[in-house]
Amino acid sequence: MQTLRQRLARSASFMAGAALLALVAAMALLGPLIYPEGPWVTVGAPMTWPGTDPLRPLGTDALGRDLLAGLLHGARVSLLIGAAATAAALSVGLAVGAVAGYRGGWVDDVLMRLTDAVQTVPPFLLAIVVVLIVKPSVGSIVGAIALISWPTVARLVRAEFMRLREADFVSAARLMGMPPSRIVLTQMLPNALPPVIVSASIMVASAILIESGLAFLGLGDPNVVSWGTMVGLGRSDFRAGWYLVVVPGVAIMLSVLALNLLGDGLNDALNTRLPG
Repeated sequence: MQTLRQRLARSASFMAGAALLALVAAMALLGPLIYPEGPWVTVGAPMTWPGTDPLRPLGTDALGRDLLAGLLHGARVSLLIGAAATAAALSVGLAVGAVAGYRGGWVDDVLMRLTDAVQTVPPFLLAIVVVLIVKPSVGSIVGAIALISWPTVARLVRAEFMRLREADFVSAARLMGMPPSRIVLTQMLPNALPPVIVSASIMVASAILIESGLAFLGLGDPNVVSWGTMVGLGRSDFRAGWYLVVVPGVAIMLSVLALNLLGDGLNDALNTRLPG
C-alpha cells in the first residue's frame, strides 16, 4: 500500500486531477451553505456581466438569477449523477463479467449476447429513449446512464476473470475445496479490480458529459440545476451573453479533465509492470 501511495504521489497526472476534483467537490459542498436559497431565486438585474457586480461575481442570467449559485449547486447535481450512475453500472458490470468469465460455456455465451444486444443501440440515443419513456428525473437519468455503461465494465471484468481463472492461486483454492462464490469474491475479484478502478474514473467523466448532453436537450430533471441545464438555458441568450454558456461549459471541461487525469495517474500507479 505504501508503494502505491508513493506512486500516486509521484504522478503529476494524478496530483493535478486530484487537485481539480477536490476543487469541484468543494464547490458541491459549499453551494448549499453559501446559497441556501438555491439557484432559482431572482437576486439582481437580468444579464449582469461577470465582474460588474461584486455581489454577483459571475453575473446573472436573463431572469436575474445568480450564475455562481447555479454553478455551485450544479456541481453537486453533476457529481451526484456521475458517481451514482457509475456505481450502478459497476454493480451490474462486475456481476455479469465475473459470472461470464468464471463459468464460461453457455453461461458466458448467454451473458455476452445480452451485452451485445445492449451495445447494438447507439448509447446516447438509448439514454434519450429511456429518459423520455420514464420521465426526466435524477433517478431516470442515473438509470439511463448506467444502462448504457455497464456492458463496457462487463467485458473488461470478463477478460480479467478469463485470464485469472487458470492462475495457480485459483487452482489451489479449488483444490482446497473453496466454493466458487468465495473464489470469485476473495481470490479473483481483488486481482481484477485495478483496471476497473481506472475505468470507473473515466466512466464518471463520461456520465457527467452524458447528463450534460441530456440536460442541454431539455431532458434534465426540471427540479434541479446541473451544469448541462445551465448550458441549455443559456443557449437562447448566447449572443447577448456568451458567459451564460461558457461559465458552466468550463466547469464541465475542468471536471472531465480532472477525472481523466485521475484515471491516467491511477493507470500508471496500478500497473505493476511499470518501474516504481
